[in-house]
Amino acid sequence: MTESDRPTVAVTMGDPAGVGSEIIVAAYERLCDVANPIVIGDATVLEWALDVRDSDLEIAPVDTVADAAFDPNAIPVLDLAIVDSLEYGVVREAYGEASLSYIERAIELALAGEVDAMATAPINKQATRLAGSEYAGHTGMLADYTDTEHYSMMLVEDDLIVTHVSTHVPLREACDLVTTETVLETIRVTDAGLRDLGIDDPDIAVAGLNPHASDGGLLGDEDDAEIRPAVEAARGEGIDAQGPESPDTVYVQAARGNYDCVVSMYHDQGHIPIKTLGFSSGEAVSGVNVTIGLPIVRTSVDHGTAFDIAGEGVASEASLIDAVEVAAEMARRRNEREQTAN
Repeated sequence: MTESDRPTVAVTMGDPAGVGSEIIVAAYERLCDVANPIVIGDATVLEWALDVRDSDLEIAPVDTVADAAFDPNAIPVLDLAIVDSLEYGVVREAYGEASLSYIERAIELALAGEVDAMATAPINKQATRLAGSEYAGHTGMLADYTDTEHYSMMLVEDDLIVTHVSTHVPLREACDLVTTETVLETIRVTDAGLRDLGIDDPDIAVAGLNPHASDGGLLGDEDDAEIRPAVEAARGEGIDAQGPESPDTVYVQAARGNYDCVVSMYHDQGHIPIKTLGFSSGEAVSGVNVTIGLPIVRTSVDHGTAFDIAGEGVASEASLIDAVEVAAEMARRRNEREQTAN
């Protein structure tokens, strides 16, 4: 694939004290096989990451995306020049401010069409809260900055894909968020997101909220009162949705290929099966986090800042490679659809 054929993907550096910069260095040459990656961050932090990974790559600071050469031997970075000193593995307000700035700039570039997609390295929520952010993570911030009302977190791990009705809220609140309207909107954006991934006729399973999907009303009424009407409405719109399905078995069925995706009712219901697969090898964390429903393409690694190993040069770059590959593929498909429509 030539440089002109590859989508341009903005890769945000994440929290400077975490593993973001070093996994970017470790992954960069692989990323160039599928995309034109440009880092949004601090050139000095990436320079330090070269030493951490004992890398022969160079850092090429640029002022605009148009200035980037996309040389496999030199990492282009849109240098925001925020961080002038660094201590790995610590929570600091300044690092939170920096990571938020990287995200804001990448969103601006994506909305302006200067990049085709963005892929994010992990941020530290404590640091961003110290910096004054009200968001629990990337997802809400992305939705607000793009004026998106209906969106969802999608996690992709080999043969299992899940989306969520809610994510970073207390479990008591998550149960209250399971309404016919929220479930239906999640099914809709899930269907669209799967098509962006190249699944033309998605088969979607919708997990129940209660054990055994309420077991015919013996274990609650939310599944029949809220989830089933949403599934029926989605089917009326031509979406191939099934459910509510028993949450303790539906993920196994999906991983075996019976469904293309499972719509989960809350954070841990969807994250636990994904994390079990992603961490099972004990060697490299894989998997991709995709924010669906946005007017831009955004993916992310499916792990945190790993402060306990930051700066040691041992963090796996596998999830970042997956994230950029998925971002590039989604960007290509969106571009093809837009060209066809025009």
